[in-house]
Amino acid sequence: MAAAAAAAKAAAAAISAGAAVALCTERAHAEGGGPMFRFPGFSTPSPAPAPAAPPPHQQPPAPAGGRREEAAEEVPRVSTQHSRTSAAGFDPAPLERGVEALNKLKQAPDPKKLFELMKKQEETRQQEFIAKKAEEQRALAQLEIEKKHIDYEETKKLDQQRAKMNAQTSQYEDELKRKRMQAEHEAQRMRNQELVKMQEESAIRLEQIRRATEEQIQQQRRQTEKEKADIERATITLKSVAEADARIKELRETEDVRRRLLVEEIKADREKWIEVINTTFDHIGGGLRTILTDQNKLVVAVGGLTALAAGIYTTREGARVVWGYVDRILGQPSLVRESSRGRYPWSGSVSRATSTLTSKLKNGSNLGKNGNGFGDVILNPSLQKRVKQLANATANTKLHQAPFRNMLFYGPPGTGKTMAARELARKSGLDYALMTGGDVAPLGSQAVTKIHQLFDWAKKSNRGLLLFIDEADAFLCERNKTYMSEAQRSALNALLFRTGDQSKDVVLALATNRPGDLDSAVADRIDEVLEFPLPGEDERFKILKLYLDKYIVKAGDKHEKSWLRFFRRQPQKIEVKGITDDLIREAAAKTQGFSGREIAKMMASVQAAVYGSKDCELTPGLFREVVDYKVAEHQQRRRLAGEEPKQNA
Repeated sequence: MAAAAAAAKAAAAAISAGAAVALCTERAHAEGGGPMFRFPGFSTPSPAPAPAAPPPHQQPPAPAGGRREEAAEEVPRVSTQHSRTSAAGFDPAPLERGVEALNKLKQAPDPKKLFELMKKQEETRQQEFIAKKAEEQRALAQLEIEKKHIDYEETKKLDQQRAKMNAQTSQYEDELKRKRMQAEHEAQRMRNQELVKMQEESAIRLEQIRRATEEQIQQQRRQTEKEKADIERATITLKSVAEADARIKELRETEDVRRRLLVEEIKADREKWIEVINTTFDHIGGGLRTILTDQNKLVVAVGGLTALAAGIYTTREGARVVWGYVDRILGQPSLVRESSRGRYPWSGSVSRATSTLTSKLKNGSNLGKNGNGFGDVILNPSLQKRVKQLANATANTKLHQAPFRNMLFYGPPGTGKTMAARELARKSGLDYALMTGGDVAPLGSQAVTKIHQLFDWAKKSNRGLLLFIDEADAFLCERNKTYMSEAQRSALNALLFRTGDQSKDVVLALATNRPGDLDSAVADRIDEVLEFPLPGEDERFKILKLYLDKYIVKAGDKHEKSWLRFFRRQPQKIEVKGITDDLIREAAAKTQGFSGREIAKMMASVQAAVYGSKDCELTPGLFREVVDYKVAEHQQRRRLAGEEPKQNA
């Protein structure tokens, strides 16, 4: 017991000494001293020294604003976060733990073991404190790293903003340069436009001056030629007057002699004719006396005269009947207006052979008058190509003995439907016959017979025949219309009967301005439909050149071959001056809406205007005048044609 009491006293003394040392240590630590005294088990672990400052090249970037100054002013401070820590930094917790441990040792039955246990607990608490301090240091290091990262990000953003501002500045400068260059280019372009405009105005002024000079020269030339013609006419008049005076003087001198000779000649002729008349009447009177006195001779004379009259009448009527029969069997039907075949099989054979040979020779040397192998027919290129294909197909159809295909041509009047049909027949090697639908209605009840005769005559062609019916809607219109007569219905039915099957002898080609009026059965018999529109500007230009060459340039080249040409006045040659392709193209642009027939009639009007002028020459002014007049006339006709349906309505 005494030993135990001694151990307890020793432990109490040790604990008291440890508490005093711990108190001194805490006080020294609170006053800023370092870890000079360490008593394991009873002393509070001192804080770890602060990490060494990084070298200058590893210093983190200085914080923005005044943070750098605040960081410089920071100093170590005593931690006062514990609830029981005093303002001077003294913590009484260790002293209290020592007192509490001392009380436990006094009360414990085995103070030594309790002391060892309390020592181990204190060591464990110190280790936990060290681990916690290490964790706090790691957190502080992490905060420092994050601070450095934040400073780096801010510096990076600042650099990026500076680079962006520099890029924007460069882009703005480039934009200013581009705008300045665009302004310079626009100013240069405006200057170029003004220069080109000035050049065009100068060229126009020069052209106007040239035209005025040319007109002045032409006017002076016309004035000179007019004065020359006046002088020639005055000279001819004076010469004629002188010659007339000389002839009058000569006639006056020989008048008496001629009068005497004429009187003697008249007397001689009168005596001769009187003698002839007397002799004739003497013979006639003797014959009549002989016949009247002899009864037999009178009967014979009367019978002979009667037989002669009867023979003449019989011969005339018989010849008329026989010729009518021959004409009906072999002749051309009355419905045909024009045909490449002669009226009779033997008529025109020599001329047809000659024309065929001539056309073959011409086709071998050139392609036609207008250079396209289609004669004088000028059509739209696509339509012309289609007509050529039909001509080749028709020729091959005849060669292979296949059925022909019927055709329908429709379009405005004067667009070349008839000419195209004629050229199609010529190209395909067929004969052609032209008729008009208006000739059927006047025939009345004879129309059916005439149509059958027409088709019978067409089948006799050895080469095949293209039957072209112009104005087909005149008798092939819809049968439901009330104004259609019974004879017209019969004629329509006859044509439908003759065209019900595909024919190997006849090609039926219909032409109309109103295809919608045709009967549905007629439309069902059509295999090919071609539209002939009004000519375009290029086609009008070609047609103008064609008829200019035909009516103006070659107007006086055709000479009559009969002996009457010696008694007729020859046409005067037309002189063409200043008619260029540009002038013709200008006329083609003005004649918008003209058909080919209207252009041909306009060129005939130009020819008439030239023949009506004094000098018989075609000038640009005269040509433009006639073209403008015809264009105004065409527009007036269109206005009248547009007003007439309104008045009827």
